[in-house]
Formats: sequence, structure tokens, C-alpha cells
Amino acid sequence: MGSLFQRTPFANSRGAVILLLLITVLLTGCEAQSEESVASSLPPPPEVDVAEIVAQPVVLSESFTGRVEAAETVELRARVSGYIQEVAFDEGELVEQGELLFLIDPRPYQARIGAAQADLSQAKSQLAQAGSEAERARVLLGRQAISQEVHDQRQTALNNTRAMVDAAQAALDTAELDLEYTRITAPISGRIGRAMVTRGNLANADQSLLTTLVSIDPVHVYFEADEQAAFASQTMLVGDAPNRLTIELGGDPQRQFTGALDFIDNRLNPNTGTLQFRAVLANPDGHIRPGEFARVEMPVARLEQALLVDQKAVLTNQDRRYVYVIDESNLAERRQVTTGRQVAEQTVITEGLNAGDRVIVNGVQKVFMPGMEVSPQQVVDAPPVNAQPTIAARED
Repeated sequence: MGSLFQRTPFANSRGAVILLLLITVLLTGCEAQSEESVASSLPPPPEVDVAEIVAQPVVLSESFTGRVEAAETVELRARVSGYIQEVAFDEGELVEQGELLFLIDPRPYQARIGAAQADLSQAKSQLAQAGSEAERARVLLGRQAISQEVHDQRQTALNNTRAMVDAAQAALDTAELDLEYTRITAPISGRIGRAMVTRGNLANADQSLLTTLVSIDPVHVYFEADEQAAFASQTMLVGDAPNRLTIELGGDPQRQFTGALDFIDNRLNPNTGTLQFRAVLANPDGHIRPGEFARVEMPVARLEQALLVDQKAVLTNQDRRYVYVIDESNLAERRQVTTGRQVAEQTVITEGLNAGDRVIVNGVQKVFMPGMEVSPQQVVDAPPVNAQPTIAARED
């Protein structure tokens, strides 16, 4: 019994050590197995589209509002008084230069021509008689058969009858001109408006507005730029095709045209501080109507080395803007940037990025926090629409 009690503590101690070792081995195996399970269960890094920032030359432009106006606008008014006998056009249709539009009753003016012709014939008859008497007086004066006073009176009478003939001829010309004015024709080719005076109504000379007529092709687009933009733009309107402007009509992106700048006013408007510009826009089919609202893109500055990024890549946090840049370890880094104007679907970055930076342009929503690992898929940023070596840009 005594020997048994002496071995028991030692035996218990050795068993406890063995049990502790077994527990440690079991726990270590479970922990390793747990780490492997967690690692195998984690999802792979999300795929995102990444574009490399490239510096390129850009021409910046600003947007201005304007209106379309006809190159030629005519308000047709009666030049002689009379009753409208005929309206010879369809309202709103195209007419050609010289085409009859209105006819004023010509009969009173035809009668005036007859009276003027009679007056002219009478004056010519009197001129013939006065000429004969003046010639006879000249002969008699040479024979000293009449006095000098009588001779001078005959010459004066001859001059007076000549003047009467000239006046009668002028009256006939005026009557013929008035008769011609009863036929009101189109002075230009274009689109006619509605008839303001219809058949049977009285038209007063130089007062009654009959209709309006506007030319169709080309049309003008007038717009005004503030003083700073106006003078900045004039430094850009040099070189090859300097006057090409992009014009959008009616706020419809499908109605974009290219116009040519052909006029800059010679002074600023002192009331508004703006300078007026005019662009010429081709309109061969006549679909562009005067009075339409227009938005004009005009170049105002040039950047030789601009950094452009897809506008979808630029995120906003209150009043700050930022992008996600991918580093060499494929970790997403949040980078605060300062943006400039827009170039089609891209944005000019003035501060915060460098050429060669890789920016997430698609899949930004997959990045939940800075420092997150991603799987970058390199893409090439699409160039702006209609981009040339120099790219038209507009205000953001």
C-alpha cells in the first residue's frame, strides 16, 4: 500500500502532460484547418475596368445660347393703294424670286396711264408749234422784221413747251411704274408667311403689311459671349478651319450641325457686356426654321497636355470629387481630384492625377473601401466623339 501511494503522483503528472500535448495537437490542427477553410471560402478580388491616363492636346470650348434667324427677311408692303384683286400663293410654301404674290386692282392705274399719254401728246403738239414759231422769229429777226423782244418771247415759249413735254413724260413714267407696283412679286426666293391682307381688302401704300418672306438657305445663328470668353475665343479663331462651330438646335442632341463663324460685332454691348457673334448654317432642305433655339460650342482655350478620364470614374463626396487609382499591388487608392471641362464623355482633370495612372472607369461600385484588392482589366478609353488630334471640349 505504501509503495502504491508513492507512485500515484508521478503517474498522474505524466498523464496530465500527455493529455495536454494531445489537446494542443488537436487545437493546432483545427486552427490550421479553420484558416484553410476561411481562405478557401473568401471570394476572389472583384474585376474592374481600368484605363491608363494619357496626356493629349485639347481645345476647350464654351457653350452659348442663341437664335436662328433668316439671312434675308422681307416685309412686303403695298407701294400703291388699291383693293387686293388676287392672292397668288399658298401660305407657308416656298416661292421663287420674281413669282407673283399679290395683285392690286390695276384698272385705276391703267386709266392714269391713258391720261398721262394724252397729256404727253398735247405737250408734244405744243412743242412742235412753239418750235415753228421760234424758227420763224429767228428768220424775221435776221431781216429786222421783228424786234429782239418778240424773238426772245418766242424762244422762251419754246423752252416752256419743252419742259411741259418732259413733265408729261415723267407723269407717264410714274403712271406706268404705279401700274407695275400693282403686281407684287417675290424679291427673293424663300418661304412665304401668311397673307395679312386678303382678296377684296384695301391696301394702303407704304403702310399695309401684306406678308413676310424669309430666305431658307443658308440661315444665321446669332449668339452673344461675355467679355472674357469673347476675347479668349478670338485668340483661338486662327489656323486651319478656325471658324467651325458645333450648333445644337432645340436642345435635341440628334440635331447637331457644323456652322461657320462669319461675323463678330465691332463693339461690346455696354448694357450687357457681351459681344455678338454670327454663324452661317447650311439649310438645303429647309428643315431649320428662323426663331429656333440654338446652343453653340465655340473654342476659347487650348491645352497642349490635358489629362482626360471617363466621367463615370469621377465620384462625388459632398463638394469634393475623387477617383480610384490602382497601384502596383492592385490595391484601390482613393485620389481626390480637381475637374475641369468636359470633352464628350470624358472630363479634364486639372489636379490629382498624373500621366500613366491607372483609374477605375467601370465597376467602381465594387470597391467598398480604399485599400481593397481588385482584379484590374485594362481597357482603352474611347476617344471623344468626332475627336481629331485636337479635341473639342465644353464647360463642365
